[in-house]
Amino acid sequence: MTHDVDTAIVGGGLVGAAIAFGLRGLGRRLAVLDEGDNAFRAARGNFGLIWVQGKGQDLAAYGAWTQSSARAWPELARELLSLTGIDVALAQPGGIHVCLTQDELDARVERLRAMLAQEGFERYDVDILDRSALAQRLPGLGPDVVGGTYCALDGHCNPLRLLRAMHTALAYSDVRYLPDAPVRTLEHRDDGFAIQTARGALRARQVVLAAGLGNARLAPMVGLHTPVVPNQGQLIALERVRPFLPLPLETIRQTDDGTVLVGDAQADRGCDDAVSTGVLSAMAARAIQVFPALRDVRMVRAWAALRVMTPDGHPIYAQSPSCPGAFVATCHSGVTLAAAHAYLLAPALTGAPLPPSMAPFTDRRFDVRQAA
Repeated sequence: MTHDVDTAIVGGGLVGAAIAFGLRGLGRRLAVLDEGDNAFRAARGNFGLIWVQGKGQDLAAYGAWTQSSARAWPELARELLSLTGIDVALAQPGGIHVCLTQDELDARVERLRAMLAQEGFERYDVDILDRSALAQRLPGLGPDVVGGTYCALDGHCNPLRLLRAMHTALAYSDVRYLPDAPVRTLEHRDDGFAIQTARGALRARQVVLAAGLGNARLAPMVGLHTPVVPNQGQLIALERVRPFLPLPLETIRQTDDGTVLVGDAQADRGCDDAVSTGVLSAMAARAIQVFPALRDVRMVRAWAALRVMTPDGHPIYAQSPSCPGAFVATCHSGVTLAAAHAYLLAPALTGAPLPPSMAPFTDRRFDVRQAA
């Protein structure tokens, strides 16, 4: 395998595919290098939320970035449907964060108010709902629910169809998709980059690292610093039931085919992606507290997957100062940010340097010397 392309995107998951989708119409020869199904794909653990509320704590720019993506999502869903015939089941009726105690609700409200009060924060509306107001939106709530918060920008989609639709669109656009091609070495040269993969060599004038956890190893090869670590999440899929949940919760949602998903876990367990019965039991118990009727719904399966987490939980978008043409893009919100990656980030990668709007997300914020 030897290819010459304008841009090589390393990583074929939700982040890499969205960037490639955005670049495909800009007249560039593209290749997407994918490690294969043995990779620790964050997409496997994606809950499918398009979530705004609570985003932007300690980094005001992230709040604005998330909002811009949520607002662009309808365009992305329409374009994917038009190009591929695949409906990604987008719904943006708003979303709710449920609290089971008054202390939970008070802490939630205090955290959101502090976030919205940050200097330069692009404000969005978050409604604080008591139990009565919440019950009007969510029939069947358990007696332990005391209230919650609601944001009209929130929603959800089918993340599996999203990834399939983006890859289908890339195939229709003659983007070269190279599976089972993990990158072994990446070398900067005067005319671009020499990339050695498990399937052979590739030359590219530009490279975009969107390899999730793999970016920690690849980024130093082009003078970038990407301190990402795995964060384990676990999910439960229940059997299909009649529609009862008109909008998604942060930890419970019902898909367009009736399946109920429960996802409510974060753990630092290295690269261990095995499920824990103790964690699953705690997730199930809380879900039943929220909706007691779920007690009688059978579990179909459960699984774990690894999120891609930076030290502060926010994305990294950066261009290498020592290897012009090398970029890195990493985040843990591949579904929420898919529209921003396709319509805002991808075009920005065609120029140098990155636009000022990307400055808050640079990897330099983790440089101790820079901070000093």
